[in-house]
Amino acid sequence: MGNEWHELTDLTADRPFVITRVRLEKSGVAIEGEFEVPPLARLAYEDQVFVSEFVRSHGSIKDMEKAFGVSYPTIKNRLNRIAGQLSPVQIVVEAPAPVADEDPLGMLERGEISAAEAAERMRR
Repeated sequence: MGNEWHELTDLTADRPFVITRVRLEKSGVAIEGEFEVPPLARLAYEDQVFVSEFVRSHGSIKDMEKAFGVSYPTIKNRLNRIAGQLSPVQIVVEAPAPVADEDPLGMLERGEISAAEAAERMRR
């Protein structure tokens, strides 16, 4: 898969592209539509390799200097350039919706929640 991805990133030449078909390899199930490419996949192949090495080195710039044979400022400049290409990822964490038939007193009796939590739920 690595060579094919490298060829794809060379072919697209950093131009935006959309994935229109996804096929699960083992089952053969295919889904068609328009799928946005993840931010890291939009990077040039060489930058993806750089980011992968950065993660493997646990963010150690000293290790990156050794791996790529370049200086600290070069590593920092490349990281800054790559960071500028990545749009901020919005992380949305949703609290599970309460079950409509929750009985705070019953939950308290079963020891599932504390008295304070039961009182809070009854206030809502």
